[in-house]
Amino acid sequence: MTGEEGMMKLYEIIFSPTGGTKKVADIITDRFRSESSLIDLTDSFLDFSLYSFSEEDVCIVAVPSYGGRIPGVAGERLKQMRGNKAKVVSVTVYGNRAYDDTMLELNDTLIEAGFCPVAAIAAVAEHSIMRQFAAGRPDEEDRRELVDFTERIKRGLQNGSLTETPAVPGKRPFRSFDGVPMKPRTGKSCTKCGICAEKCPVGAIPSDMPMSTYHDRCITCMRCITVCPQKNRSISKVLVAAGAQKLKKACRERKKNELYL
Repeated sequence: MTGEEGMMKLYEIIFSPTGGTKKVADIITDRFRSESSLIDLTDSFLDFSLYSFSEEDVCIVAVPSYGGRIPGVAGERLKQMRGNKAKVVSVTVYGNRAYDDTMLELNDTLIEAGFCPVAAIAAVAEHSIMRQFAAGRPDEEDRRELVDFTERIKRGLQNGSLTETPAVPGKRPFRSFDGVPMKPRTGKSCTKCGICAEKCPVGAIPSDMPMSTYHDRCITCMRCITVCPQKNRSISKVLVAAGAQKLKKACRERKKNELYL
C-alpha cells in the first residue's frame, strides 16, 4: 500500500452505508483526474491494519455525521491504519441539519493515525433516514461547488501551500451522542438471503438469523434497508415522522457546502 518514492497515489477512503457520502467523495476524487484506490470503511471483513501510506500519497477521507459525531466504527478503523504523514482531504457529509463536532473529531482521528489533514470540506447529502431532508443532494449546484473546492485544493497541493491542518468548527470534549433510538426491523417477506448480515458494517445482524437485529450493536446506518433485495427491512414510520418533526425547523433552509484550508 505504500506509495513509490516521489510518486503520489490517490486513495478514496469512505464510510458510506447508503451511498450519499460516496457520491460526495466521488465528485472530489474524480476531479483529481488520477487513478484512485477505494478503501471501504464499512467492510467488516477487511483488516485495516494492513493499510500503510506514504508522505507522497493523497487520501480523500469521507464520513457521514451521526448526531454531530463521526461513526464510531469508522474512527476505530481509521486508527488501525498507518498514515505516515500522507496528506488528507477530510470530508464531513451531513443531512442538512448540522455537523457539530464531526469535522474536528475526524481531523483529530486522522492525526492520531499519523495522517496530515491539509484541507477539510463539509458537504450536504440526502439524509439517510429522513430522505425528505436534502433530497437529491448532492445536486448540480453542489457538484459545481465541490469541483471548485477540489481545484483550489489541487492548486494548494501543487504549489506546496497546503502543509498544515486547517482550523475547523467543533468543540472538545465532543458532544454526547448515544445513537438513534429507531432500529431496522424485518417484515414477513424475508427470504433469509443474508445480504443484510454480510453488508452490515458493525455485525448487528446474525448471519444465521438475518431477520433479527442486535439492537445494542446497530448504529441505524440504514445499510441493511438499502441492500435488501426484497425491500423487506424498514424502520418505524411513526418514529421517523416524529424525528422529522423535530428536525423540520433546523433543516428548513438549504445549507451550503464549506471549504477549510
